[in-house]
Amino acid sequence: MLTETQIRDALRDCYDPEIALNIVDLGLVYRITLAEDADAPGIVPKQKVTIELTLTSPNCPAHAQISAQIQNRLAGIQGVSKSTVEMVWDPKWSPERISEAGRKQLGI
Repeated sequence: MLTETQIRDALRDCYDPEIALNIVDLGLVYRITLAEDADAPGIVPKQKVTIELTLTSPNCPAHAQISAQIQNRLAGIQGVSKSTVEMVWDPKWSPERISEAGRKQLGI
């Protein structure tokens, strides 16, 4: 079975195209939910993944591009049957959400 850590690590391959930092270190990923998908065919259990994501601003033009990156990245993970990206706006994103590694990468 997949873990939240594995999904979070995979999402480090997804970037906000306006900021040279992955969405995890940027602090855009608020929650990852994994649920067994009893309807998925096959012998190996599969899981549905839901990503609660925010953006740096509600008017961010990269919304569709970031969501597509997430969907494509998760589709390539064995054991994921379906993925959903849900936009959330509470709490509002702020630069304080950037990880220490992200701060180093951005030079702040």
